[in-house]
Amino acid sequence: MRGLELSESLDGASQLPTQGPQTRAPTPAVNADERAARRALRRQIARLERELADAFVTAYPMGGLEQPPATFGEPRLLGLGELERVRDELAARVAAARATIARRADEQAEKRLVLERMLLAPADYRFTRISCRELGEPGCGVWQVRPRLGLIGMLMGWWQVKLSSGCPLAGGSWAGPSAAAALTDQ
Repeated sequence: MRGLELSESLDGASQLPTQGPQTRAPTPAVNADERAARRALRRQIARLERELADAFVTAYPMGGLEQPPATFGEPRLLGLGELERVRDELAARVAAARATIARRADEQAEKRLVLERMLLAPADYRFTRISCRELGEPGCGVWQVRPRLGLIGMLMGWWQVKLSSGCPLAGGSWAGPSAAAALTDQ
């Protein structure tokens, strides 16, 4: 046994082995009930963190979720009360995330319904615009009701629903002289 020394008393009886400079501080005795409660709380916290991560992934295309303020602390072992507080905060964040996702899903369903009505009766929705983001679709296109043939179509009541082509190209004529110079250098 390396590092362990046996010390003997004056009468020759041996005592417990002692360790040199590597002695550990005595750990507080934790009863079995507290250990079981800690284990259950850690399981609940892990489940809530998974649910919050799933909610984040679900809400990302819809615009994401609010992030909590950053808190910094030193690593330490949390007590039962602190574990319960962490669990309760996570449960509140999961509930808020689900409410946000449900609200945004309802808004998107309402916008889809308006788009369907626009396609059926464009004259009832003159100059209405619905972006693809409002519908929960990727891209930057916009559905809009416009008069067919400009001013003549507006006077005649000829309305149509058009989807814009989306985002402008990065090297278009609107980009300015620096973009045009970069294109001519190639």
